[in-house]
Amino acid sequence: MPKDVIFYLSFFTFHFLFVTLPPDMGILYIVPTPVGNMEDMTFRAVRILKEVDLVLAEDTRTSGILLKHFDIRNQLMSHHKFNEHGTSAGIVSRLLAGENVALISDAGTPGISDPGFFLVREAVKAGVEVQCLPGATAFVPALVSSGLPCDRFAFEGFLPQKKGRQSKIESLKGEQRTMIFYESPYRVVKTLEQFAEAFGPSRQVSVCREISKIHEESVRGTLEAVIAHFKEKEPKGEIVIVLEGEK
Repeated sequence: MPKDVIFYLSFFTFHFLFVTLPPDMGILYIVPTPVGNMEDMTFRAVRILKEVDLVLAEDTRTSGILLKHFDIRNQLMSHHKFNEHGTSAGIVSRLLAGENVALISDAGTPGISDPGFFLVREAVKAGVEVQCLPGATAFVPALVSSGLPCDRFAFEGFLPQKKGRQSKIESLKGEQRTMIFYESPYRVVKTLEQFAEAFGPSRQVSVCREISKIHEESVRGTLEAVIAHFKEKEPKGEIVIVLEGEK
């Protein structure tokens, strides 16, 4: 075969393999961050955050403290519930172009009462690989340490603040599984009182606050007793309510 023919065949083969073919897609990593104690950060989470091309953070100021603590100097971009519909398309494009991206929230696992679901859904739609690292989530230690059944449970997250709140509580009257709620310390007494009215004052409950922090505390007992406790001692910090199901 003539040398010039061999040259052109080699050239077009190289062009096809390295120019025509699209680059490998990147991976979207969902990375849990500590809900309190920095020591709850995993080695893998630190490695991934150092290796990716972009870190998405719910609040760059809060996450900046975490990244500085672990000497992570990657590019940081704001991604939260108020802008996720506008930024997700661009992020998916970067993933399709071969960049690896990590999503973190202020604390815990993104998507669990935090931004994350919309971006994950769009990435999955586009055929992008999504990997969620195991790690911190506030409701798991609250449930396990509550003393209430944890083989079956219903995670309800935050109740509606106004519209639909009472109807949501009423809809849970027949729930037999242990129920888990997130609540603000400013509304926890009101929420417990609404639970007592709907489920009865003798229903067992565990209110866990400041999980994995210095002042972590679990208050367990009947709804009536726990309400009395927090009326006397003002609740502070992040709150998880674990409520007994219908027997």
